[in-house]
Order: sequence, then C-alpha cells, then structure tokens
Amino acid sequence: MSAAIGVFDSGVGGLSVLRSLHKQHPNEDFLYLADQVHVPYGPRSVVEVRQFSESITRFFIQRGVKMVVVACNTASAAALHPLRAAFPATPFVGMEPAVKPAAEQTESGVVGVLATPATFQGALYSSVVERFAHGVRILQDTCSGLVEQIELGDLDGEETLAILRRALGPMLKANIDTIVLGCTHYPFVIPAIKYLAGPQVRVIDPAPAIARQVGRLLDEHALHNPVKVKGKTTYLTTGNLDQFQNFLEKLEYSGEINHLTWHGTERLENG
Repeated sequence: MSAAIGVFDSGVGGLSVLRSLHKQHPNEDFLYLADQVHVPYGPRSVVEVRQFSESITRFFIQRGVKMVVVACNTASAAALHPLRAAFPATPFVGMEPAVKPAAEQTESGVVGVLATPATFQGALYSSVVERFAHGVRILQDTCSGLVEQIELGDLDGEETLAILRRALGPMLKANIDTIVLGCTHYPFVIPAIKYLAGPQVRVIDPAPAIARQVGRLLDEHALHNPVKVKGKTTYLTTGNLDQFQNFLEKLEYSGEINHLTWHGTERLENG
C-alpha cells in the first residue's frame, strides 16, 4: 500500500486545500492534522510556529508519510525553508499568497489581500509582492477574529459578516477588482465575500494551484499511489474532537478521526 501524504494546518483551514487534493488526486491517502489547541498561528511568534511545524513533521515522518503539505500560510512563511533544510529526504509543498495571478488578472490595478499578521510580516510575502506586483496597488487586511469564527463553524453569521465588511469596505472604495486569500481558512467564507463584494470582484483561492504542485512532485519523485482505488483520509486534531467532527460533517467529509496530545512543543502522541 502506498504511503499517505501528510497535510497540516493550525485548524480547519487546511481542509480547503484538502478539498482540492481530494479532487485532483482521488487515489491518494491523506493524513490531515489540525493543531487546534494552538489555533490561530497568525499572532504567534515565528520561533513558536516553526517549533510546532517541525514537531508535526517529525510526527508525520514517524508514520511514514511520503510528502508534507504545509496547508497554512503562516506556517509556510515561518517554517517552509527550515523544514526543507531539516528534512531533506521529504518533499514539501507550502502556501504562497497568490499575488502573481492577481497582478496579472487585475484590470483596475488595485488588489486586496486578506491574510494573517505573520504572513504579511514574512519574507515570503514581501518577496512575492516585490517580484510580481509592479504597477499594482496592494491593499491589505488581517481580518482580525475571522479565523476564530471559521473554527467555530460560523461561515456566514453576523459577526463573520461584520469582520468581512470592515476589511472589504475600504478596499471596495479604492476600486479593487481582485481579492487574494492569503489564509487557508478564508476560502470557507468565499460565498460571504462574494455576497459583500459583488460579482465584479474576482476571488482567488490558491488551493487548486497547491494541488497541482503536489501532482508535479508526485510525478517527479515517482510517488503516485499505484493502487487505482479511492484513497482514504485520516483526520487528527489536538483540540476539541467533537467540534472538529462537527465541522467535518458540515463539509460532508468522512474518515477516521483521532485526538492527539502535545507534550511541550516537541512531541505529539495519540490520546
């Protein structure tokens, strides 16, 4: 049997990436880890997020995964390069804010980016903007509190809509025509964003591009599951198991669900 692909995020956000992975790679097995006891990663220090990411990766490798998808923009910004250096035998795919396609597609020349503070402060985001956003005005908002609302399963309630209105209002007045989602939680509120922004504003979800990159690495390293049957997904959370299960049921995701316990920031184990 082929090894699984490990996918992790601070919480449920990475499930938006997993959705595209399931669609593009239906024969692959996945091990999804939601580090919900530490959600959100956004306000945490780079050092702390890097420690979590390295420990999760060690946990995955101990369970024989063949690839790791860092389905979290904050963790990608903080830890992707260190992870590749620390675990050179493991292929990694991380998140990069989709500023390049937004800059290519905008007609008004004004693009909005929604992301966490850690993503905006990271060198990865700065590099992407510097390389690809020439001549484009970039407006940013951290959508404070939105990750927490999504973790609660509130995708279109009044508080969620209020957070989005505060973020999108100034952007819409500045004539944005494209919105970049720089946090994997945010695709779950695309319907709410489209409701508030209107049909004239394009919303870019990076998940399909991430799934395509996974496919390229599966090809490059000859890692495709040779068994042509539908793959299975195992879900793990370090947080509230019932809350996580309720969110999975809302998405109509199925699979085994287990709880993990942290021992400091170094070790994860079942239970």
